[in-house]
Amino acid sequence: MREIRIQPPDQGAATICGFHARLNCEREQALAARFALESIRTEVTSDAEPVEGDVMTITELSQALGIRPSTLRFWETAGLVAPERVTTRAGTARRYTLAAVREARITAALRAGGYRIPDVLKAITAVRDLNDVSDPIAALDEQLEAIAHRALALLRAGPTLAGIIESAREA
Repeated sequence: MREIRIQPPDQGAATICGFHARLNCEREQALAARFALESIRTEVTSDAEPVEGDVMTITELSQALGIRPSTLRFWETAGLVAPERVTTRAGTARRYTLAAVREARITAALRAGGYRIPDVLKAITAVRDLNDVSDPIAALDEQLEAIAHRALALLRAGPTLAGIIESAREA
């Protein structure tokens, strides 16, 4: 914020616009993650409880999601899914843990909803950043509320910031 005192007015205004844009990007990322989590939460689930040691192969997961194994490989390359790599007699293989399966399900849900790969990556990043909270949707709701408070604070500071930027012109 000190920078806007010494920047030319156009650069100072652009700095403030950048703050608004970053807040909006954070909000979009959190909303996409929330949408994805909601869509996988409402899916039909089996009566079996997941076991921490459960893993799936690329073939099993691709069949469960109704996609090709090559799609999972592409998603891995794009950073959307992070399977473990294990050494086998034939070489290396991918193992999809519960976290990787969740990422693949979120990715599949968002892609089916028309989200592009960069947007899906933002959502996956937001989910990963939640750091294993017990209720990720509630955590995202809190994050959205915090973003709204920051955005409103920035809007309330608008007249003061405009005055600071305009005084840089006079100096």
